Amino acid sequence: MSELPFHYGLKMKCYPSFKQKQTIEHNINASRFAYNEMVAIDKELYMLSKCKLSIKEVLDRIAYLKKRKSTKYIFGLHSWLDSYKIGTDVVSMSKRTYQAAWNLFRKVHTHGTPNFHKKTGYGNFQLPNRYSSKVSPNLFNGNIKFLDNSHVKAAPLGTIRVSGSQKRLLQRNQDIRIGTVTVLKDSIGDYYISMQLGSDTPFIDNQPKTGKQLGIDLNIDNFLTDSENNIIGNPRYYRRIKGKLAKAQRKLSRRQLRAKKEHRSLRNSSNYQKQRLLVAKIHKSVMNQRSNFLSILSTALIKNHDLVVAEDLASKNMLKNHALAMSISDVGWRTFLQQLEYKAEMYDRTFIKVNPRNTTQMCSDCGYLMKGEEHLTLSDREWTCPNCNKYHIRDHNAAKNILAKGLKKIV
Repeated sequence: MSELPFHYGLKMKCYPSFKQKQTIEHNINASRFAYNEMVAIDKELYMLSKCKLSIKEVLDRIAYLKKRKSTKYIFGLHSWLDSYKIGTDVVSMSKRTYQAAWNLFRKVHTHGTPNFHKKTGYGNFQLPNRYSSKVSPNLFNGNIKFLDNSHVKAAPLGTIRVSGSQKRLLQRNQDIRIGTVTVLKDSIGDYYISMQLGSDTPFIDNQPKTGKQLGIDLNIDNFLTDSENNIIGNPRYYRRIKGKLAKAQRKLSRRQLRAKKEHRSLRNSSNYQKQRLLVAKIHKSVMNQRSNFLSILSTALIKNHDLVVAEDLASKNMLKNHALAMSISDVGWRTFLQQLEYKAEMYDRTFIKVNPRNTTQMCSDCGYLMKGEEHLTLSDREWTCPNCNKYHIRDHNAAKNILAKGLKKIV
């Protein structure tokens, strides 16, 4: 897949039968078990490496643990994997995920070292797609393939019904290849199949050039203001249901305390599980609404402009401000910028992020910088430049300055 120039992620909702749900559950458990096995082995190896004495028992234990990391040893030591008909691919992909977590830690150093995954009511497992050497790989061959517009055949699950945006891709199947496939169960019990697709040709047909350029200023009051003075309102999806969610969470907490007081397992407490499901559905509803809003808006901006310039916001640092943390999380700036970035590549457009410093304090007409006693505060939404007497609306002026910075970057 890595040698293919174009890549695309496809996520479809699937509708497994009762038997397929059991198979998915077993594979999720096996994937989590293999991951935790790697964590436990590496932790013990680290502790043994601290022993400076060359004791035979220690050296033998280290050699044994290194052998135990192989897929063959994992299946040999744990017979339940065979009894549940778990494929070696599931364990191998879980080990690759563990190694990828270590690589990410060494590269980024933000989320810490890989740790144990707890057993929950949701999870996922990954499968590689395998093709015969006698046929050219595409959507309709391999051990994971499309049978038609609404059905996928996956090696451990059999035929499963799916729904999503795959129909457009199936019309040009001759040059699309399926790579890694992830089967997912979410917190409310819905099932999804995600596919990594690769191709020699673009997934999106070439769009005609529009000759338009746009700068966007992101803010909390309005989601964004662009350099053409168009304003997109902030939908505030989380704030709308904050009261309803708080009430549901209080009820969930009471049921949890009651179950613990009666020495009942939360997993077997039906009232607790019903309320947990209700809370999860509220969270998912907000997530879906926000995701839909950001996706539609980012696609429209990229398709209708050859160049889009946005400010490079350090939203992680901004979340440290307790007065604005909830509003910043609710607005979804980081996700929006990520969508603009990958959609610009997909639609053959240009997207640039610039440093937002002084974009609100500088006159977009004459370049005069407001400082000292003239420095604008957050309450100053409209102002007149003391140098050229040009009247400005704060966010519109900032968007024009952001576009100008982006144009300088291109040159």
